[in-house]
Amino acid sequence: MQVTFGRSTPILRVSDMGRAVAYYTDVLGFRQNWGDSIFSELSRGETNIMLAHGDQGRGKAWLYVGVNDVDALRDEIAPKGGVIRQGPSNYPWGARELHVEDLDGNVLRFGSGATDEPFGPWLDENGIRWDYGADGCWRRSDQAPPGPDA
Repeated sequence: MQVTFGRSTPILRVSDMGRAVAYYTDVLGFRQNWGDSIFSELSRGETNIMLAHGDQGRGKAWLYVGVNDVDALRDEIAPKGGVIRQGPSNYPWGARELHVEDLDGNVLRFGSGATDEPFGPWLDENGIRWDYGADGCWRRSDQAPPGPDA
């Protein structure tokens, strides 16, 4: 028998369930399917996320969610107080991404198809900016580009 996979539902650790659920529903547009002060499930479209208060993980997780238009999503959530970490920006892997933080530092990487704009910078987990060079390599923005003999 061949193993098949179903949908994935990430579990994100949060410090305050009430605040987290309010942020995900009021700002990010998710719907709470069920939950209490310890564990909740939220959804938007085909995406499900579970939130766990003080358990199941160490916090500051990253997850990728495909959407049809990251620019429209930014326009929807930014006026509501969405914590825009970065973007929207195009990347060499063919995606245009919007990175949003929740109130506990978890990063949601929303991605759609790339546009004809140049590639954008990348912020790593520590907030350090990396730029994509014409040579196809990523470099910290505080590093000088390679010289002619590189």
